Amino acid sequence: MTASHGLRAIPTEDRAWLMAALGDALNGGAPVLPVPGGQFEDEAVLALQQAELPEGTAVVVRTSGSSGVPKSVALSAAALRAGAEATHVRLGGAGQWLVALPAHLISGLQMLVRSEVAGIAPRFFPTAEGFDPGRLLEEAEHLEAERRYVSLVPVQFSRLLDLAEQDRDAADALRRFDAVLVGGQAVPLLMRRRAFELGVPLKRTYGMTETAGGCVYDGVEIGDTRVRIREGEVQLAGPSLALGYVGDPELTAERFIEDRDRDGTATRWYRTGDAGELLGGMLTVTGRLDRVVISGGINVSLDEVERVVRDFDGWSSAVAVGAQHPEWGERVSLVVEADPGAVASPEPVEGGERPARGRAATRASFDEVSAAVRDRLGVAAAPVWATETDSIPRLAGGKPDVRAVEEWLERLRASFRETRIAAGEEQE
Repeated sequence: MTASHGLRAIPTEDRAWLMAALGDALNGGAPVLPVPGGQFEDEAVLALQQAELPEGTAVVVRTSGSSGVPKSVALSAAALRAGAEATHVRLGGAGQWLVALPAHLISGLQMLVRSEVAGIAPRFFPTAEGFDPGRLLEEAEHLEAERRYVSLVPVQFSRLLDLAEQDRDAADALRRFDAVLVGGQAVPLLMRRRAFELGVPLKRTYGMTETAGGCVYDGVEIGDTRVRIREGEVQLAGPSLALGYVGDPELTAERFIEDRDRDGTATRWYRTGDAGELLGGMLTVTGRLDRVVISGGINVSLDEVERVVRDFDGWSSAVAVGAQHPEWGERVSLVVEADPGAVASPEPVEGGERPARGRAATRASFDEVSAAVRDRLGVAAAPVWATETDSIPRLAGGKPDVRAVEEWLERLRASFRETRIAAGEEQE
C-alpha cells in the first residue's frame, strides 16, 4: 500500500532543521529525506520527492551502495524507535551521543533518533575536513549527560586506538565513553584485542539500513530482533525492519519475505545477502555471499580472506579482490594502504615474490600473510600478490569502495601492459 506524501529533503548541514524535522516525522509528521547539502538538488532527490512511499514512512534513507546500485529505503517511525530503544536497553540506559558519522546514512541518523527518543540533544563532531582522533576526544569532553556514547566505523576506531596507545590522556578520554559502538564492517580480532588491552568499552554492531541500524551487538540480538541462517545466509526479523524500497516492489519482495512459524504465525524476514553462522547462539558474519571468486574450481570468499589478513600488523586496511589467472581462472590479490611515511610500491607483485612495502617494524610480511590464509582457508584462497596505495577509496559510511579499488587496479594493470608493450617495441 502506498500513500501520497510531502517528503521533505533536509540538508544534513542544517542540524537544527534536521532534528526538528526528524522529531516531527517520528511523531506522525511529514516524512524526511536527509541529504548532504551538495546533493540537495540532484535529480535522484527530486525524483524521490515525487515517488509513492510505503504507508507509514517516516524517513527515507539512501544506502551507500556498497553492493549493487544504491537503494532508497523507507523506514517507519515504529522501526526507528524500536531500534533506538533496544540500543538503550542493551547499553544500560539512554545517554548523549557524539555524532561523528554522516547523518544521511543510517549509522549517523540512528544516533539522532536515539537522541530524539531519549530527549537528550546530541553533540556533532565536524568531519568535513577529515577525521582527527585528537579533536574527537576533545569534543567528547564537552558531553554533558551522565552516560556518553559514540558510534564509529573501524577505520576511525583504529586511528583512535593508535592515538590512545601513544598518549595516556587520550586513552583516559577514550575510556570515559560508556560505550564505543563500531560497525559498518567487520572489526578485526587484532583491533578488538587492542581495545581490550586499553580498557575501551567496545561494542561491535551488526545491522544495515533495512534494519534501522545495528540490531545485533557482539553477536547477540538486541530487543525483539531474531536471527536465523538459511542456506548460509543471515536473515533477520523484528520490529526494526524497513517497510521496503521506494519505487522497487520487485526488490522489496525479493529481500523481504514472509514465513510462517510452527504455530502458524506469519513472520517477516529480511534476507541480508551476508554469509554467516550461529554458534552457541552467537552470530558470526563471514562475508557477502556475492563476494566470491572461483579459483581452481573452488569457491573463495574474499571477505573471509580479508578477515584473516586484517588480523596481521599493518594489514588492517587490506581489501581482497579477484584477478584473472591463466591457470587458476581467478586468484586472490590484495590492496593495502601504505603506512604513513613509507614509500609506496604501486606495482603488483606477481607470484608473491615481493611483499607490499611498509614500515618493517609495523607490517607483517606478505609471505607470512599469504601463508596464514593458505593454512586457514586453503591454497586456492592464498593471495598471490599485493599492491600498495596511498589511501583506500571509501564510501560515505567508511566502508572500502570495492568497485573503485577494482577500477583503480584495472587502470594500473592497463598502464603496465602498455609499458611492457612499449618496452618490447623499443627492444625490437
